[in-house]
Amino acid sequence: MNPAELPFDADAMFDGLRVWVECESPTYDRAAVNRMMDIVSRDLVIAGARVERVAGRMGFGDCIRATFAHATPNVPGILLMGHLDTVHPVGTLRDLPLRREGNKAWGPGILDMKGGNYLSLEAIRQLARAHVATKLPLTVLFTSDEEVGSPSTRDLIEAEASRHRYVLVPEPARADGGVVTGRYAIARFNLEATGRPSHAGSRPGDGRSAIREMARKLIEIEDMSTEACTFSVGVIEGGQWVNCVATTCTGQALTMAKRQEDLDRGVAQMLALRASGNDLQFKVTRGVTRPVWEPNAKVMALYDNARRIALGLGYDIRSQSSGGGSDANFTGAMGITTLDGLGVAGAGAHTLDEHILIDSLAYRGKLMAGLLASLQ
Repeated sequence: MNPAELPFDADAMFDGLRVWVECESPTYDRAAVNRMMDIVSRDLVIAGARVERVAGRMGFGDCIRATFAHATPNVPGILLMGHLDTVHPVGTLRDLPLRREGNKAWGPGILDMKGGNYLSLEAIRQLARAHVATKLPLTVLFTSDEEVGSPSTRDLIEAEASRHRYVLVPEPARADGGVVTGRYAIARFNLEATGRPSHAGSRPGDGRSAIREMARKLIEIEDMSTEACTFSVGVIEGGQWVNCVATTCTGQALTMAKRQEDLDRGVAQMLALRASGNDLQFKVTRGVTRPVWEPNAKVMALYDNARRIALGLGYDIRSQSSGGGSDANFTGAMGITTLDGLGVAGAGAHTLDEHILIDSLAYRGKLMAGLLASLQ
């Protein structure tokens, strides 16, 4: 089967993707994520899948597991895995409406990663229309909490991946159009500063501000960054009344490292942080962690296969290890042959400039179709 001959139509794909993007699905809005799952479940059933809805937990949305009929359904096969949650809150469409200008299209979650998930579904549909059966059984797993580190779905991801030979992840293509054969380690932390209240107008000196303590710790944490391990504080919440010295302030921090041993040192540094004075408290607790995924010979062989397909389609793809973790961290670290970054080309993920290159829906879709058909 020559994937170049499959009639992918980027304009028609964009019209189908529009429905997905206009269903806003931020991670923390369970009802919104489940509306997204409803839409995608229907599309998968129409494409011939047997769909199972996996109930969400920990306050997060549901997940979808979809399987397709196959002559040998019980052998380890291909897991196509993506997430349908986004970082954009409901209402972002007012500031980032779905729009198209030439070969670019903007919209919340269009790049990360609804575009990649949609082209993957189209690849499955194209193979079915061409009566091309995959050599291995195919399962699709769409999850609901990747953008916050997959705290409620890691066990589901790892259990499902353990039953498969390959994992394909259509996260966005790299800036040079390449794919991902490894991911850096990431750890999240919850921060809590506790001070002493007082009236901020009449007796400010009697209080000890938790917000001030958090500000000190923010600088201390980010100043720990090195080339080997970076630290950033991305969320801070504190205070309720401007005329009260704040008693509590909470935050969230992230650290990333290329090597597990560097991450382990970074984690130890974070957990060793202490309050600036005896009349203050500062507590760090460890949140979700993504392990380092380092490429092995099987991963590079899978990449070589993907590169041959891409070259046959008239373009090249480079491989790289990457920051900005994904659920491929889990499957890759398990030793399951994984290839990531197979989604659409574009830029601006997680911002109000998030956009895709529309023609990549087709040529990256052909790459995905070629991979699905060739793996054995």
